Amino acid sequence: MADDIDYTPYGDYGAYGKAADVPGACSYADTDKKDYSGRSLKIITHAVPVIGEPTDLHAKQFEALTGAKVDVVHVPFGDLYQRIMIPFQTHQAAYDVMFYASLWIGDLHNFLAPVPDSYKEVSGLKDVTKNYQDVATWGDQMVQYPMDGDRHYLKYRADIFSNPEFQAKFKKDTGKDLAVPTTWEEYNEVAKYFSGWDWAGDGKDHFGSAEVTKRDDLMFSAFISRVAAFAKNPNVKGGFFFDLATMEPQVNNPGWVKGLEMFIDAQKSFPPGGANFGLGDEIFSFGGGQTLMSYSWDDAFIQAQEAKSPIRNKVMAAPLPGSHEVWNRTTKKWDHFDEANRPPYITWGWTSAVNKESKNQDIAFDFLCFFSNEANANLDLQIGRFGVNPYRNGHFDAKFWQEKLGWDEKVATGYVETLSSMDDSTNRVFDLRVPGVNQFMSTLANGVAEAMAGQKSAQEALDGVAAQWREIVEKIGTDKVREAYANVVALEDNGR
Repeated sequence: MADDIDYTPYGDYGAYGKAADVPGACSYADTDKKDYSGRSLKIITHAVPVIGEPTDLHAKQFEALTGAKVDVVHVPFGDLYQRIMIPFQTHQAAYDVMFYASLWIGDLHNFLAPVPDSYKEVSGLKDVTKNYQDVATWGDQMVQYPMDGDRHYLKYRADIFSNPEFQAKFKKDTGKDLAVPTTWEEYNEVAKYFSGWDWAGDGKDHFGSAEVTKRDDLMFSAFISRVAAFAKNPNVKGGFFFDLATMEPQVNNPGWVKGLEMFIDAQKSFPPGGANFGLGDEIFSFGGGQTLMSYSWDDAFIQAQEAKSPIRNKVMAAPLPGSHEVWNRTTKKWDHFDEANRPPYITWGWTSAVNKESKNQDIAFDFLCFFSNEANANLDLQIGRFGVNPYRNGHFDAKFWQEKLGWDEKVATGYVETLSSMDDSTNRVFDLRVPGVNQFMSTLANGVAEAMAGQKSAQEALDGVAAQWREIVEKIGTDKVREAYANVVALEDNGR
C-alpha cells in the first residue's frame, strides 16, 4: 500500500487532505531515491498564486527529497513571454525549466528539449487526454510536459438562481423568468440586475459578473470567450481568427465587433475595480462569493468549492453562453439559430518545458515528472488559486470530486459533464498557436482595452487590430503563419 501524501509540512495545505503516492517513476518514493546533492535547477514561472505557488511548493519538496538546490523566479504574466524568449534569442541557458502559456509553442518549440520516451511511459503522462497530449506536441515531437488542462465555461451561484424570492423579484421587475443564461445578452441582463445590492444577505453589496479585464493579464482570453458565440459559425469551416485560405484577419468582422460591444456593456455589472481584474482577482471575486457569475478557467470554481468556502456546493458549471445570431464570413450575413450557438473555448492553458540548452536536463525532467505525479496532481486540483485544472482522463470521474473533495453529486456531475463534453464538439475555439502569437494577442488586448475605456468604438478598435495583424503576418511570413494555423483549424473544426 503506497503511503499517503499531504502538504502539511510546507504550509497551511493540510486542509486539503491526503492523496496516495502512486508507485512508479516520479512518485515521492521513487524521487526520494535520487541524490542530486551539489546540483542546482533554475526555474522561471508565473507570479504567485496561479502556477507560481505550486511551483514553489513542489520545488521545496523536490529539494528535500533529492538534495538539489532549486531556484524559482516568479514573473507577472505580462512580462513572462519576454523573460523566457530573450535568453533563447541570445543563446543563454538562463533557465532549465519554464512554466508558461502553452499557446506560445509556435515561438518556443525550437528551443525546447523533446520529452524523453521513458517519461511518456509514466502512468500519469499516459493518462493525459488526447487534447492535452496534442497541446504538448509540435510536429511529431512532444516538447511540452503536460501539467494542466484549460477551458472556459460558465460558473454561477445555483442557490441564487433557484431562490423563490429572487425568482419572483426578477419576474416582477423584468417580466422574465430568472434562468441560467444561455446567451450573452441574457448573461449581461442578469448580471446587471444582480449588481449593487445585498443578495447574499451578509450586509455587503454584491455584483453580477467577475471577468478578466486587465489588459496584460489574460484579458484577451475573456474577450475570445464572448466573441466565440457570435463569430464561430458551425456552418463555416476554415478559420476563426483568420480565413485560412486568404489569411485575412477576421478580428474586425461583425461577429467580433458584437462580442466586443457585449464586453463593453458588461462593465455595468462589475464589482469595484472589476474593470482592471486579473485572473487572481476573478478567482477571489467569484470564488469568495462577491459575484453571481463568472467565466474563464476552472480556478474560481475550485476556489468556491474548497472545504472552508461559504459557497461550497452552492455553485454549478455550465457551457459558455451563446448567441442566436452568428456572423457568416462566407455569405457576409448573420445566420439565425433557434438553439443558441455555444462553441466551447478550449484554451491551451499552462504548460512546462525543459530548455534544450540546459546542462541539467535529467534533473529538469525528473522535477516536471514529480511536479505532476498522481499525488501532487490530485492535491493541486483542490486548491483553486493554484491554477492546476483537469487534464487527465482520471480527472473526469465525478466520484473523484465527490469522494475525495466532498462535492455534492449534482455539482460534481455537472462539472465533469460540462468539461468533458467540450472534447466532442465539432465547432470549438482554440487559442491562436502560431509564430508571433504574443504579438497578435498583445495588439488584440490593446485594441479591446481602448474600446473598454471608451477611447474608440468597438469597430474602430478592431479595425486597428486587423491592420496590425496584417502587418505581423507579412513580417513573419504568410505561408509560415498559415502552415501553423492549419493545425489549429483542424482542431477547431474537429471532424467536419
